[in-house]
Amino acid sequence: MSETVERVYVIPLRDAYRAPRKKRAKVAIRIIREFVKRHLKVEEVKIGNDVNEYVWSRSIEKPPRRVKVKVVKEEDVAEVSLAESE
Repeated sequence: MSETVERVYVIPLRDAYRAPRKKRAKVAIRIIREFVKRHLKVEEVKIGNDVNEYVWSRSIEKPPRRVKVKVVKEEDVAEVSLAESE
């Protein structure tokens, strides 16, 4: 009996701007991973290609300040994808 949990989060990425300019997008991806681990209590987080492309869309120096994602948790794995904006 696997329980599937689906949630939508707005993850603030402002702390990425504390990092050196040439590491900000990498730090933003790490912030997303840690946020999902903390909120859904999982060990493995799979970040979708759409989220990765959105964070890197303005290059490594200027990631977005926040990102709205949909997280689907199955057992001990969480998959992150961009939430559909209305």
